[in-house]
Amino acid sequence: MDIDGKTFELSRESATDLQDAVGDALTERREFFRTAGTFREDGSYEVSRRSADSAGNAKVFRTFDAMDRLFDRLPDEFTAEDVGRTGITGSRRHLLIRHFGENPEFPCRISSRNPLMAKKEGERPAEGSMEVGSD
Repeated sequence: MDIDGKTFELSRESATDLQDAVGDALTERREFFRTAGTFREDGSYEVSRRSADSAGNAKVFRTFDAMDRLFDRLPDEFTAEDVGRTGITGSRRHLLIRHFGENPEFPCRISSRNPLMAKKEGERPAEGSMEVGSD
């Protein structure tokens, strides 16, 4: 591999280790009370139940901004039915309501548990505070 005009050679094992390290740097998983958000290597953002191990317990957005736009389109107080109007079905609707309520990027709180409902409130955090690698 050439970097700034210098040639570096890596063993297959070292190249694999470097590739793994780069992949880890591009991904980040943040866990909340019931949900988790993962910035994936391909730039997508996955919302999942915190301890789930099946794809049926996750919703993948093309980017975090796509999820952010969904939040902006929802009414000030919203339920699974409101989330479902965007084309999201089944238990993923409830998963997203919980994630919006738990993730500090969204000025929102769970306002009712039965039926599950969230309410927007307060100001949005500073833009870019949820980028990969941020604390």
